[in-house]
Amino acid sequence: MTRAAWWQKDAYADRRPFLLRRQTIRKTLGDWFQSQGFLEVECGALQTSPGNETHLHAFRTEFVGDDGRNEPYYLHTSPEFSCKKLLAAGETQIVDFARVYRNREAGPLHSPEFTMVEWYRAGADLLTVMKDTVTLCQEAANISGATRLTWRQASCSAFAEPELLTLVEAFDRYAGIDLEAVLDDRDGFVAAAEAAGVGISESASWSDVFSAVLVTKIEPNLGMERMTILYRYPVCEAALARACPDDPRFADRFELYACGVELANGFHELTDPNEQRARFEADMALKQELYGERYPIDEHFLAALKHMPDTSGVALGFDRLVMLVTGAPSIEKVLWTPVG
Repeated sequence: MTRAAWWQKDAYADRRPFLLRRQTIRKTLGDWFQSQGFLEVECGALQTSPGNETHLHAFRTEFVGDDGRNEPYYLHTSPEFSCKKLLAAGETQIVDFARVYRNREAGPLHSPEFTMVEWYRAGADLLTVMKDTVTLCQEAANISGATRLTWRQASCSAFAEPELLTLVEAFDRYAGIDLEAVLDDRDGFVAAAEAAGVGISESASWSDVFSAVLVTKIEPNLGMERMTILYRYPVCEAALARACPDDPRFADRFELYACGVELANGFHELTDPNEQRARFEADMALKQELYGERYPIDEHFLAALKHMPDTSGVALGFDRLVMLVTGAPSIEKVLWTPVG
């Protein structure tokens, strides 16, 4: 049976209560950022590069000039490159409630077009933006009269102190894998993953194994009863984050989970353009190998990194947060005009 079009009256009436709460949450978060001295910006979606992470897939388009020549452009997968250029230009605290676009993503937790709240604090450490992220979740819950976040059968307190968990601790606890021991050992990682009951293909890269274990063994256990902050990722899994000062094998990256759902992704930002170029080139080589395509590197972005202050930033999935606060069963319920 074909589902009803989103604009049909009965289907829309079912979604409208979620949408009204979405608007209230949007205003509340905007007010919070304003109270903290943030400047709200609007980054353009058309970019010469949509981002250079291996597994992110973009929508490609073309600009036709007056002379009839075509120039390739992409819809951004994040406003990150533009935001960092604004930081290089002199801004110090910015936020964008950005419409972003990701191809090959659809399902109860994914839409190819969605809203990402992305903010940056110059001079701030990762702990500061971790606290921002938790506060925003609590502000959304509070204005909605919710004490818990829910997704399907899972639930967690919106106000309990979050659990802090490193990737090394998470792999040991939930998969019985010593992540440090396999950081440079793809074959050993495959064997450990298979021993933990995770099926791995013969062609899987180290990152593929990492993702498979994370998705099947770890993420379903995170953010139960209280939110979880997962941090200190292997540096190869944090393309835009600086290496941890005490151990360059790991990076200053975190993700916030509630009810097994990833809500936010934050970095203490990498500002070394040479290191950033090397990471992008490695990721694009792997993308070419896996998917038969690569995206251009934004040279203006790399040039801007030389002038960007020491900064921490976060990207939060606004639609997912609204889902978990309102108890909506899918992301489509909280989108004003779903794709399709």
